[in-house]
Amino acid sequence: MITSGAVATGIANIAMDGTVLDTWFPAPQLSDEVVESSTHRLGAADLTPQLLRQVILDEDRRVEQVAVRTSIEDLSTPAVDPHDAYLRLHLLSHRLVKPHQLNTKGLYELLHVVAWTNKGPCLPDNFEQLRTHLRVRGLIHVYAIDRMPRMVDYVLPAGVRIAEAERVRLGAYLAPGTSVLREGFVSLNSGTLGPCKIEGRLSSGVVIGAHTKVGLSASIIAAHDDSGQRKPLTVGERCHIDIAAGTVGVSLGNDCIIDRSILIAPDTPIDVPAENHRIQAWEISGRDNMHFYHHPDHSAVCVRRTERSGNDEGAATFAQLADVPDELAG
Repeated sequence: MITSGAVATGIANIAMDGTVLDTWFPAPQLSDEVVESSTHRLGAADLTPQLLRQVILDEDRRVEQVAVRTSIEDLSTPAVDPHDAYLRLHLLSHRLVKPHQLNTKGLYELLHVVAWTNKGPCLPDNFEQLRTHLRVRGLIHVYAIDRMPRMVDYVLPAGVRIAEAERVRLGAYLAPGTSVLREGFVSLNSGTLGPCKIEGRLSSGVVIGAHTKVGLSASIIAAHDDSGQRKPLTVGERCHIDIAAGTVGVSLGNDCIIDRSILIAPDTPIDVPAENHRIQAWEISGRDNMHFYHHPDHSAVCVRRTERSGNDEGAATFAQLADVPDELAG
């Protein structure tokens, strides 16, 4: 994790009972000069004309839009309030930090359940009372009732394609050249490090390398640790996760393939026909050049080597690799 801080000026939607519904930071910045994590309201003299026009009382939503300045002293420490949490999510989606470079422990619990609408965020508990007032301003659409908003309502990173806005959460990191197709999904603190095609699901905590394809209905899911937080899970470059395939808690290196409808978990038995050997998937977590497939003569999932993109000299067998101690990335 990085230990530098961050600062940003933003607009917060605060309900009449004091609930922070969201905070939008249009231009967050990393900073090594922050001495204390805090959020304070700003006056008119501290704002640009564009931000000042957004400081209003929205009586129809029963929400006050206020200008705030949020500072984070150390991004390796947990978030302290909802403004802090939203700033961290913006840093990720603005590509200022990569997934797992900042602390997201407890972040989800700091966010409130919100009714996300085309008129702005609202408290869900009294929403039916608000609907009549809001309809005066036109037809109202409720996109979701959840803690996490859509990324594109806050950040629109350059060079990406997103077919369905609801499928990418704020806090996703999408590298230029990434396409998230209609059935794809990318959660917070997860994403891509290069051009990728996403038709499946990336849970929080998942990072995939450049030129990797995640097929339709495929899933890459990071496991939880004892505290309920997602463990980091990585998939390398030039991998292919086929239709309805996936991995749960098992990382992949570069140039790996999982064939259609195969799901790999840490305790999944894996046969190595070329070596007449059986291992468990966790033993080869994170290795390069693996192809997981079905074989008619084996009841278990099988694995074989793919063609290496580099020098194959001195390559170990799967049995030898399984004996090498390696900290699990998933």
